[in-house]
Order: sequence, then structure tokens, then C-alpha cells
Amino acid sequence: MPRDPRRVLVAGATGTIGRATVDCLRARGYEVVTLVRARPGRTLPDEWEVRVVDFGDPGSVAQQGVRGERFDAVVSCMASRTGAPDDAWAVDHDAHMHLLTASREAGVDHFVLLSAICVQKPLLAFQRAKLAFERALRESGLDWSIVRPTAYFKSLSGQVDRVLAGKPYLLFGDGELTACKPIADEDVAAYLADCLEHPAHRNTVLPIGGPGPALTPRAQGELLFEVAACEPRFRRMPVAVLHVAVAVLGTLGRLLPPLAEKAALARIGRYYATESMLVWDEEARRYDADATPEYGERTLAEYFRRRVDGEVVDQRGEHAVL
Repeated sequence: MPRDPRRVLVAGATGTIGRATVDCLRARGYEVVTLVRARPGRTLPDEWEVRVVDFGDPGSVAQQGVRGERFDAVVSCMASRTGAPDDAWAVDHDAHMHLLTASREAGVDHFVLLSAICVQKPLLAFQRAKLAFERALRESGLDWSIVRPTAYFKSLSGQVDRVLAGKPYLLFGDGELTACKPIADEDVAAYLADCLEHPAHRNTVLPIGGPGPALTPRAQGELLFEVAACEPRFRRMPVAVLHVAVAVLGTLGRLLPPLAEKAALARIGRYYATESMLVWDEEARRYDADATPEYGERTLAEYFRRRVDGEVVDQRGEHAVL
């Protein structure tokens, strides 16, 4: 339990992980202030202290957000909604830079960043934007913790409704091309909170996954069929389909600007279909499940069960691929 209590500023509190992080910090006794982007019709818990800011405006972040007040730490769960280049640089880099500047000027000691494990092999705009801010954070003079989670449960739930409708589970290739150690939003939130309390989590990059073993897409499908009590049915799609889609949309996007973002999204989809969300061993040039730390007790099977039973809904939003 923190002393006094400690004050924490949380950015990106309206996403599922951000909400879980605020709840976790409050449960541990922290005084939490949340910074959110304006969005009509959005409802947030009455007990939260909420400050609406324009993250694209450094003055707004400093004056309406931080307000020069004392905070012991900042936790950022912000992420671009689509991952498209303009969105990525505006949020994953620029908005974070404005927050970092305001935090440093207010005397904040510790900045905890929710990043992503996929930045290990940066081929996409949002990965480069995240890495650029990670570098700035490490050079800022503040204590920092960079948390790089593997795949979230919600990002692997896109085919639940297909399966429940009697349709086959889609696989790229043989379904064994990639693997991950899925982690629950609540466990990510708890790990972010741990960063404020454990000195060993300071000034280091922290890859993290959920409880193992690592699961391939085929194993995820088999798990879903088991939970849904359905006969397993798979449909394979060649990875070449993704390469063709990226090539066609990329070419058309140079001629028709509205298609440029679709091309960017196609590249993101191809990346996640062909790259594992595990620790990358640069020397061996391979993903290493054993080297990917595990945290928490919640499992993907439990999450699928809750989805099938209607206890949770699809919350992938604009990050949906399948």
C-alpha cells in the first residue's frame, strides 16, 4: 500500500486497459487524476477525477491537464486508435512528448509507459513512433519504466462470433506461423501499478506476457471451439493473399489518397498474421517463448468462456483485424 497516498496522473484512461489501470491504482490506495480526450457522449465513473485535454496542444496538456501540480508519477496507456501513420505519430509520439514535457516541468519523478512488444521488429509507422518516444523518455532525465505486453485477450477474440455462428475459424498458412502469451487487461494494469512499487522495474524495458504456454493461432482456435462446445472447423488462407492486398492497396493508395490508410491497415494485419508477439532473440534471429516473462493468472480460455456466455463484449474497436 503506497504511503500518503501518492498521486498518479493517468493518460489514456478511457481504453479498456486504461480503465483497468485507474481501478487498480485506486484499489491500491493511490490518488488518481485522469487525462482524457474530449469525446461527446462518453461516460466515466463519477468517482474519477477527470480532466479533459487536447493532447495535440502542449499548452492544453500543461494547463488543463498537469496544471503544475505535484504528481509522484505518470502512467500512460495512450495509443493511436488505428495505427495509421498520421494517427500514430500524432498520438504515439507527439501527444506523449507533450505529456512528458509537462510532467518534467511539474517535477514528476517517474513515467510509466505502456508500449508494445511488437516494436522489437519495427516495420510499421506506429512501431517507429512508439520507439521514437521510448528513446525520448529514456533520455528525459526522469525515472522510467517501459512495459511491452504481448497480445491482449480482446485482440484475439475477433472470431468468437464467427464460431458461434457455425462458421470456420480462419487461419493464415497452417496456423502455426506465430505464437503469443496472451495477457488480460487487468493483469497488464496490475503490472503497470507494480512498476510504481518495485525499484527493479525502474529504468528498464519490461516485456511481459500472460500465463503460458505460448499459443499459436491454431491452438487459440482449438481452445475457442472447446469452450464453445463446437466441432472444430478451420479454413486456411495463404499468406500470399495478404501480400497481394498490401501491394494492390499500396499502389492504389498512391493514386487515391483515401486508400492510403487502408493500405496501412493491411500492412498492420499482415504483420500480426506473420510475426509472433514474443521476445525476439536478435542473436538467434528467432522469437523465444521461454524468454518471454509471464505474469498474472487469468487465461485466454476464461476470457473466451466469458465472451461465449455474453459476460463481456467485443471491445477491439478500430484495432480489429479479423
